[in-house]
Amino acid sequence: MSDTQNTTDEIMINENIKAKQVRLIDADNENRGIVSIKEALALAEEEGLDLIEISPQATPPVCKILDYGKFRYEQQKKKNEAKKNQKVVEIKELKLRPVIETHDYEVKMKQAKKFLEQGNKVKFTMRFKGRELSANDMGKQIMSQIVEDLDTCAKVDSEMKLEGRQMMMILSPLK
Repeated sequence: MSDTQNTTDEIMINENIKAKQVRLIDADNENRGIVSIKEALALAEEEGLDLIEISPQATPPVCKILDYGKFRYEQQKKKNEAKKNQKVVEIKELKLRPVIETHDYEVKMKQAKKFLEQGNKVKFTMRFKGRELSANDMGKQIMSQIVEDLDTCAKVDSEMKLEGRQMMMILSPLK
């Protein structure tokens, strides 16, 4: 049995529990009803376990008689399981030029489709050099063509916008 301690998650145990009365769940997972904190601590001491505040926002707070180390281990296991099931959406970037050849364009579209099928977002960046910036309608045409070609597997997240010498657009996969 551990002494009074307070974790970074603010889980109150044993004497740190401030409530006068608690709803107690014993070591066998049976509801003991509302008891005084002294009685709950005595029962936990008798079992050789800790009194852990499970639901502090309830009135009265719900406390459970458990082994604190085992409780922390289970919490960590749940957290790791949740993290494992998360899918991190990445933004993959494809860089283009306004004078792109058809084969190069097709390769970029194949890459974009692959990224979108994997569930990632795709950021298209069109770079303009020199005087190409004055004829940025070529870039707009290519960006529009991209949206048209990928409309079956992607939707536009952020419309194309010109920032300095770059035109950018972000597409995300359809659900």
